[in-house]
Amino acid sequence: MAAAAAGKAAGAAYGHGESGGGRGGGGFLGPRVPAEVEAMARGVQDVGKETFRRLLKVTVNALEGKDCKESVRLIAESTNLSEEQLAFLISGMYTLLREALRLPLSTFKQEVFKEDLKELRIPEDFITDFSSIVFGNRRPASEGTALIQGSRLPSVQDFRWRVDVAISTSSLARALQPSILMMMKLSDGTAHRFEVPVAKFQELRYNVALILKEMNDLEKRSILKIQD
Repeated sequence: MAAAAAGKAAGAAYGHGESGGGRGGGGFLGPRVPAEVEAMARGVQDVGKETFRRLLKVTVNALEGKDCKESVRLIAESTNLSEEQLAFLISGMYTLLREALRLPLSTFKQEVFKEDLKELRIPEDFITDFSSIVFGNRRPASEGTALIQGSRLPSVQDFRWRVDVAISTSSLARALQPSILMMMKLSDGTAHRFEVPVAKFQELRYNVALILKEMNDLEKRSILKIQD
């Protein structure tokens, strides 16, 4: 979706990497705040309440799978916001709401949500509006679509690997360089074969271990614990 795809470009344009990092992680957005959310939190402080609510309505419509091009065009024509500003505002709102709507109301508390937005320095009035979407009457329609959109990518059904050693190459008579050959079969029926050098494989191991640690840290937070 355009709102989600614009996030990386918006973050780069405003001096952020993909992992964010301006704020200590650990909230509902994860250990690292997405760059587009940080950019949105900065830019939204200069936006009026009426414009913000129009942008929020566009974002909710996008989460529900509706075409928002005309609405965005009307906002651009009636405000002094550039296309770039609209891109990072909407993409940041989209990411924030999408991540919040993935959490069940039984464990995700409104107070925790508001506190996380305060740490991002989002204005109080806007926090109330965000909260009304996540915990109000609009949640069911938005929630279902956000969860469906988040699971569209095919999953891995089978994974195989083996170690191969290149005895020689076109430039070296004797190479003896090991590499890992991998094959993945996905749920959409496609198969992908690729070769991974040892150095890249070590990098993959490190990143997987880092992700598992971050998932473990996130699961320990009280907002994700099932209450008796």
